[in-house]
Amino acid sequence: MTLRSAMLACALLLGACQGGSSAQVPRSALFADAVGHLGTQNVAGPTATSSTPFFQDLGSNGRHCDTCHPPATAWTLTPADLQSRFAASHGTDPVFRPVDGSGCPTQDTRTLGARRSAYALLLKRALIRIELPVPKDAEFTVSHVDNPYGCSDTQAVSVYRRPLPATNLSFLSMVMWDGRESTDGGSLADDLAHQSLDATNGHAQAKTPPTLQQQSDIVRFETALYSAQQDVDQAGELGGECEGGPQKLSATPFYPGINDAFGRDPSGAPFNFRVFALYGYWLSDPNPARSAIARGEALFNSRPMSITGVAGLNDVMGQPLIVGTCGTCHDTPNVGNQSLPMPMNIGIATQTADADLPLLTLVNKVTGESVVVSDPGRALISGKWADIGAFKSPTLRGLAARPPYFHDGSAATLADVVSFYDGRFNMQLTAREKADLAAFLAAL
Repeated sequence: MTLRSAMLACALLLGACQGGSSAQVPRSALFADAVGHLGTQNVAGPTATSSTPFFQDLGSNGRHCDTCHPPATAWTLTPADLQSRFAASHGTDPVFRPVDGSGCPTQDTRTLGARRSAYALLLKRALIRIELPVPKDAEFTVSHVDNPYGCSDTQAVSVYRRPLPATNLSFLSMVMWDGRESTDGGSLADDLAHQSLDATNGHAQAKTPPTLQQQSDIVRFETALYSAQQDVDQAGELGGECEGGPQKLSATPFYPGINDAFGRDPSGAPFNFRVFALYGYWLSDPNPARSAIARGEALFNSRPMSITGVAGLNDVMGQPLIVGTCGTCHDTPNVGNQSLPMPMNIGIATQTADADLPLLTLVNKVTGESVVVSDPGRALISGKWADIGAFKSPTLRGLAARPPYFHDGSAATLADVVSFYDGRFNMQLTAREKADLAAFLAAL
């Protein structure tokens, strides 16, 4: 048996974990995706699912952690997988629960057609409803909510977000899109443990909270997982002479502030604009798929962009114009998330023409200024007007296996992601450069 076929066999075994069966999570596994195969390295593996709370029924509605974080889709949800699960179960798979899977819990789910309508956002964009209270000391009020699904409360606001992958967690500087599970001075392990508690109590509707040991076991399992693209159909293996793939990712060093673009690396090291150094070996490769990936990496590292009007960045740094690169906000070497907690508003939540999402009108208590957004972002946690629409910069590994993109799934493809950044930050990319950058992102 070849290494490739052995890993695929492991992947099939790992796929049997869905639903909590008595399988194992192997040390290495492969899963087919749109461009090749996603790889996951379980550095603690092999791990029996029967003894791992991540795969156990800790709630009351049939959900386990892997219900919303299945391994085959980079440990998160995708519309294609959800549509398949809906068809197979007629919309009764545990992922389809009114508590957060429907646009609002009041929607009818009694018939197949009703369930298809109620779970439309989940099926189309893999979005989960999150209900968050407006902080009592917030600098704003929510004066109006226009929600097509119901859930129009202005005090307990419903927003709709992509579940983040339950892998590559050792690189996190913020837990959750809005950082609501991160605590000042708290350890990552403690924050993840609390996240597992909240997820079990909320998403799984637990009647008895998970024990401290169960929380610890979930965190231990999650933080042993590393996922990245293993191969690309036309380019071949990414972890041979190059530095791609999950095995090499699992050995990547990280600490909060590493390679910070604004001189805040606690080691004192200056910012290295070459954030990704995976595929430079392929720049002169005669294989066009390989050379495109390498050119895309070079564009990510060096193509100038005009960063203006980004709350959480331009205002915090006191620089109305920052001439940066993709790595300015995705600075963790060979990973691509922001290495320090720094939620930013790049304008995703202010794309108010999106008919799939609600519109929330926020009014500043002091100035009377109003703004309309689909999601207040970090502001629902901090209460600060400056944090409206701000979210963290997520990890970029394993992207090809987990569309759609951004917190609200508004970019269906990586090409859409590239087009957004090209227009928003004046990158002036040619058609070939856009394709190269998308090819590089798909190889992460």
